[in-house]
Amino acid sequence: MRVSAGLPALGLRSFRAKFIAVVGTAVLFDLLLSSGLALWNVQRLSRDATVQVGEGLTEATEEYMRTYAVNTARDADLLINQVHAEVNALADVLQSQIGNPGQQAAVGEAVIRVDPSTASVVYDEAGGWAQNRPGSPSVVSVWGYLLGPDHKPLPAAQTEIDNSAVIDLVAPSLMATGSPKLQMYYIGPKEAPIFRTVPYTDQAQTFDRLYPGHNTSDFWPFFFPGLYESWERWLANPGARPVGSEITMTAPYTDAITGKLIVSFFRPLASRDHSRVAGVAGTDITLDQLAEIVKSVRVAETGFGFLAMSNGNVLAIGSAGEQTLGLVASSDAAGQGVTNLDRSLRRSVEPAVASLSLDAAGGAVRRIVLDEAGTPKPYVLALYPLNPVNLWSGGPIVSETMSVGIAVPESEIYAPLHAAQQGISQATNRIIEWQVAAILLCMIVVLGAIVGISKRITAGLSALADGARKLQAQDYSVRVDIPTRDEVGEVGLAFNRMAEEIRYNTENLERLVEDRTAELARANQEISGLNAKLADENLRLGAELDVARHIQQMVLPKPSDLDAVPEIEIAAFMQPADEVGGDYYDVLRSGSGVKVGIGDVTGHGLESGVLMLMVQSVARALQEAGESDPKAFLSHVNRAIFKNIERTGSGKHLSLAFLDLAGAEVVLTGQHEDVIVVRSCGEIEIMDTVDLGFPVGIEPDISEFVSSKTFLFNKDDLIVLYTDGVTEAINGDGVMFGVERLCQSVVNSRKKDAEMIKSGVISDLLTYIGNEKIHDDITLVVLRHR
Repeated sequence: MRVSAGLPALGLRSFRAKFIAVVGTAVLFDLLLSSGLALWNVQRLSRDATVQVGEGLTEATEEYMRTYAVNTARDADLLINQVHAEVNALADVLQSQIGNPGQQAAVGEAVIRVDPSTASVVYDEAGGWAQNRPGSPSVVSVWGYLLGPDHKPLPAAQTEIDNSAVIDLVAPSLMATGSPKLQMYYIGPKEAPIFRTVPYTDQAQTFDRLYPGHNTSDFWPFFFPGLYESWERWLANPGARPVGSEITMTAPYTDAITGKLIVSFFRPLASRDHSRVAGVAGTDITLDQLAEIVKSVRVAETGFGFLAMSNGNVLAIGSAGEQTLGLVASSDAAGQGVTNLDRSLRRSVEPAVASLSLDAAGGAVRRIVLDEAGTPKPYVLALYPLNPVNLWSGGPIVSETMSVGIAVPESEIYAPLHAAQQGISQATNRIIEWQVAAILLCMIVVLGAIVGISKRITAGLSALADGARKLQAQDYSVRVDIPTRDEVGEVGLAFNRMAEEIRYNTENLERLVEDRTAELARANQEISGLNAKLADENLRLGAELDVARHIQQMVLPKPSDLDAVPEIEIAAFMQPADEVGGDYYDVLRSGSGVKVGIGDVTGHGLESGVLMLMVQSVARALQEAGESDPKAFLSHVNRAIFKNIERTGSGKHLSLAFLDLAGAEVVLTGQHEDVIVVRSCGEIEIMDTVDLGFPVGIEPDISEFVSSKTFLFNKDDLIVLYTDGVTEAINGDGVMFGVERLCQSVVNSRKKDAEMIKSGVISDLLTYIGNEKIHDDITLVVLRHR
């Protein structure tokens, strides 16, 4: 019987009527309430949006300014770091030369042989100094007070000239790569401050023009007062450096050679014993290179950037920015030495700029008001610090943190804010008009949708209710027909499947029970048969393993075999990890000679035990056959074992070593664990066997890998042989027993007989293992020379 989803009656007590009443009332109430609240809140939202947009744009603008300042500061730091790296490269070469006088002299001689002009200076009568002629990669200037009566450099100065010739090899390539540099140079220590510069220029002639009197004055105090003394303090106490770097940066000054405003970077060099300053490596960059970073700032239409020191001195700024900030530039040309640039914010004609704090830790955004043609004009100013540097500016070296500044007129940076506020006002009016129209349209659409949906939903529910009543009345042929593909339709499909299953199970329940009972009986009978077979198999395997274990024990040396060598005490212990072990040891005697063998088959268990028996049989046969050559003996064992392994296909192999004892001499052959020899005085010798052989059973012929080692075995000396089951046994913490503990255990009881030493070691090992499972076969052989 099929129940179709027809249209349910629309009575007052029907589900459809209740659905329309409840849902319609709720939806219309919600629509009216939300629409009314929306209209009521439009004006307030407009005002709030204006405020929030203003705050958001202000915050975004400040973050943008701060980020721009950060990126510009990083560009400046990058330029300075590049220059630092290039000065360090030059300084490292020179410092390496100082640390290796022989190499320094050899390199200097080689450069001078190629270009003698690099170390040959000519006296200038007019200037009173000496300088090499053009043609060399570098110019070398030697001041008058560094010349002798013969107008030739004093010995200390000549030494500096020769030793600094390496610059001709290094500096030209550094100048051609990396950041643009004006020049790179070396200046000697205070006792001989010769000046070597790349590229070649009229260096001394320019110094005469710009710095009268320099030629007869000490170089360092004249040009850089306080700088050299600071370096000497650094050398005595590296912690005295204001900043961790070894590089010193100077304040901007007029270059003596080019006449440009430059910044110098120095790195002092230390003598070989680090007791004094041995000179300095340096390079110059023009202020234009730093200025280019901030001059390239483009924010809004007229925004600009600048770079200032902590004392307010502006190092880099465009001409428009200099005029906007009211800066007055001047150079202090009075006195001796280099001439500094002075363009300070403190002397600005703008009060807001003159009182500006450059504390930009972490970045700061400020607002200042500047005077433009008599009209106050607000500006937004972002500051961000560069990495601190060691700075010289006419006295001792100090820590200096420069700052990048970005300045933009508020009218330009906040133009988007004004546009946004106007857009919000226009949008508010449109929202009110459209909201009213939308409310009316929504009321019509919602009422129509409720009526249509109620018909679709309640029709399926009514069909399900009718079908459930018929199913309750045990009419299992009932089916519902719900054409919709929504959740109600899925419930209808599930209802139909359930009704079909109920009908099927009801009709076939007794037959299903009988079939399942028969299946369970057959399965129980099969399980009983398998259990019986398993028990028989376990008995058979147990018997086979017992036989294998018994055979293995039978072929091991008996106490009588161990006692048959009068001059040597022998004690042995072997405990397999499984019923059958894969460890091998044997004592073979033929005539006056004794051969002791020890080996370890890979893995353990029955296959490993069988391979161990093969090795014992082959070794016994070779011994009885009179094979006395240790190397040939091991090679014959390998050949026989390899063929047996190849036939059985077990894939096993073993480590194997033999000791041939004759009087006080022992010959050790084969690769196995280390052999421990404890001398009568307690000294321990470890015999490494890695190079004495090759694993047995891998290759058909190992004769080329086999070699022997001979050592003495005197009275009361001990030899300890073992397998890795001893040293690799672990305790509860997973730590192995190891060779060290084994040696210590043997030494502790070395004065006892071999049996007691063996028992002591095994006792120490089992105590160390505790309750941990033994994972590998354990074999130990102790030999004492009587």
